[in-house]
Amino acid sequence: MEDTLFSSQVKRPLADRLRPQSLSEVVGQNQVVGENAPLGRMVKAGKVTSFILWGPPGCGKTTIARLIAEHTNLYFEQISAVFSGVADLKRVFQYAQERRANQGKGTLLFVDEIHRFNRSQQDGFLPYVEDGTIILVGATTENPSFELNAALLSRCQVFVLNRLSAEDFEVLLQRAEKELGRKLPIDEEARQFIKDTADGDGRYILNIAESIFNYAQSGEIFDKEAIVQIIRSRAPVYDKGRDGHYNLISAVHKSLRGSDVDAALYWVARMIEAGEDPKYLLRRLTRFAVEDVSMADPQAVIHAIACWDTYERLGSPEGDLALFQLAAYLATAPKSAGVYKAMHKARDLARKTGSLMPPKHILNAPTKLMKELGYSDGYVYDQDLEDGFSGQSYFPEGIARQKLYHPVDRGFEREVKKRIDYFDNLRREKNKDKQES
Repeated sequence: MEDTLFSSQVKRPLADRLRPQSLSEVVGQNQVVGENAPLGRMVKAGKVTSFILWGPPGCGKTTIARLIAEHTNLYFEQISAVFSGVADLKRVFQYAQERRANQGKGTLLFVDEIHRFNRSQQDGFLPYVEDGTIILVGATTENPSFELNAALLSRCQVFVLNRLSAEDFEVLLQRAEKELGRKLPIDEEARQFIKDTADGDGRYILNIAESIFNYAQSGEIFDKEAIVQIIRSRAPVYDKGRDGHYNLISAVHKSLRGSDVDAALYWVARMIEAGEDPKYLLRRLTRFAVEDVSMADPQAVIHAIACWDTYERLGSPEGDLALFQLAAYLATAPKSAGVYKAMHKARDLARKTGSLMPPKHILNAPTKLMKELGYSDGYVYDQDLEDGFSGQSYFPEGIARQKLYHPVDRGFEREVKKRIDYFDNLRREKNKDKQES
């Protein structure tokens, strides 16, 4: 009898056996499902509306949705956007309508990886969410702001779930030990190592723990090296639309800006190894060339386009070298945010003074009336002058001359600064001569 019970038990994975039976047992998400947290209060009040759970793999999205359905007496229906199509959605909606009409029971539809549905498929949810046929709970690892229709997003609250911490992992490991009735046969270094390897994924650390329990012989204690042999290697947890994606591209930018070529190459490699589209990186690096390097090295953007073009011609993996070459170039190039800051100053000034007309002397006068109104009067063609510079004002009448661009004393922009200073001095001299005359 005991053998039969044991056999039926081991067929269920440890992660499934340890699935929380109440919201209070969910680890690491108290900010969302706690008694005084938004979703916790919603469930307690028994008034659940459609919402989106955004978080990394293994943080409890499916479990939370299932528990909420149980606590609110809703029928739990689960589909995956990876494997489901329009026909599947129609069947789900039809069954939900029939269930509501015949049994008076609502349906909580849990859609895993909801961001994988295209825009038209997402639109298909709207009428059923609006009339209450379903309570939609979408799970996504990607930023809902970018991946979900605005119409659908406006009808759903978004709750952000955390990647699990080392403390959360310890809770899970202790639960696993209690479930199996014995300590995990590993030393402290190995215990910390599996927490690091799990990379925020609760389901994964329980799978590691189960493997260790299965591999260990009686009395055997595994060290870190033994654990490495068991789990081999694990692909980095990374989804090119979620927070990990934005964290890594931020690391790339900050390393480039800090002129740390080695760190920049490391973070670029991290993104490539995790499956990032090289074209996305090339686009962001090109933006960096004009935003952060800019006039300190005007060749940077030319180099960026050349590397991009090289990648387009070669493809991956041969073209990947062009991407790393570009990262190295940008990291070691002089930096300047002079034009970037000037752009914001100029746009701010334009918003404040947007109704001011250009000065008449720089307006064309193609008609007699415009000539009579003084258009183009007093305009000086700079190239006709010996020094090629008139010193006239080109700002609108009514505002003083503005200093928007402040080049730095680095790289090529050092030369640009000399040119600007030259023209500023020449302008002052010419305006002084005009005042004296």
